[in-house]
Amino acid sequence: MAEVSRGAAGEILAARYLRKQGYELVEVNYRSRFGEIDIIAERDEFLAFVEVKTRGEAAYYKPREAVTYSKQQKIIRTAMGYLATHPTDLQPRFDVIEVYMDSRAPLKAKHIEHIENAFDTSAKQGRI
Repeated sequence: MAEVSRGAAGEILAARYLRKQGYELVEVNYRSRFGEIDIIAERDEFLAFVEVKTRGEAAYYKPREAVTYSKQQKIIRTAMGYLATHPTDLQPRFDVIEVYMDSRAPLKAKHIEHIENAFDTSAKQGRI
């Protein structure tokens, strides 16, 4: 049986979490020449561009800390490209989902933290 990387497992768990929260998944692992967005999902008036970061439960820092200003800019450029080819009336938003894996049970999350509107296009430095 093929093994699933921790990052891929985190993305699966994040997608499952979003569905349970009432989101409709629009794209998963969307790629363009500008970069990649883990999940694009919609709910209510928002189109959320979601970056998923996965760590073990004993991580020394929060997964959100890996979404650097440079990474945020790459996600924003990718999202702008997506919106240019997929027009919508929904309000774009940039979210981060932190997945803390259970060390005793692979493919199981110990905790999931969803940070809505984690950063935006106007920030000189990211908020997260």
